Amino acid sequence: MLAIRLSAATVSAILPAHARQPRASRVVRRLLAPALVVIAAFTAALFALLRYSVLEFVPGSLQPGGFTLANFTGILSRQYLGAVWDTLVLSAATTVLTLVASYPVAYTLARTRSARVRSAILVLTLAPFFTGAIVRTYAWVLVLGNTVVTWPVRLLFTPQGVLVGLVHFSMPTMILLLAAAISHIDPVYERAAASLGAGPRRVFRRVTLPLSMPGIVSGSVIVFAWTLSAFATPELLGGGKVKMIANVVRDLALDSFNWPGGAAFAVLALAVTFALFAGVGRLTAPAERGPR
Repeated sequence: MLAIRLSAATVSAILPAHARQPRASRVVRRLLAPALVVIAAFTAALFALLRYSVLEFVPGSLQPGGFTLANFTGILSRQYLGAVWDTLVLSAATTVLTLVASYPVAYTLARTRSARVRSAILVLTLAPFFTGAIVRTYAWVLVLGNTVVTWPVRLLFTPQGVLVGLVHFSMPTMILLLAAAISHIDPVYERAAASLGAGPRRVFRRVTLPLSMPGIVSGSVIVFAWTLSAFATPELLGGGKVKMIANVVRDLALDSFNWPGGAAFAVLALAVTFALFAGVGRLTAPAERGPR
């Protein structure tokens, strides 16, 4: 009789938990529904992009023709190959310069003991996020166009001017990612290396820099992928003389109404981004698994 009573008590205690599970799962499904709708919309857009990239462009018509790979072979022509090369070079240069310029700021943000200095750096870092990309780019048009400062060399409508704008646009994100990685490094490691006779440069090169590599990798990947699809900055600071992939897509799709050609360039940028993520993933996989 006691066993029966204990079993009944156990069942009565378990049943409410089982009864709550379907309700909890319904709540989770409702919360996931908007995200699934957005994912489905983006997936449909990607499939439409892939479909248009292999369709023939018919001059004078908005309706594409049949299946063709001519859009991808056209990318290799001298007219467009320069834009692809300029995009890769500017993206790589922006990534390197942004990393070099952002690391000291991020290190100071993560290591300073002064609350005022930390607050000032954080405010200056976050301030660009409160202004639009177009506004910031037009500000650089004034600065680089000898309106505010007279430069000894021409910067506006040149690749160098576009590079300046891209670095400025990418620095806040890089600073925040690097600061997050550096703040997770225990200062005990640096003090231990210094107590063993290592100088400040050696401590940085052998301890701080390797341990902050996750932030360096993530920041570099984001900045490179971000710059690879940049449009407003090269469009305004380049003045039509500096063409990147996004600018070529705009010219083909809106000026020439060559939607299949623009889709092929967009697929190229997407493929480069995916290849970058795959390469970084393969390089960082052994470090994540750790030594065996």
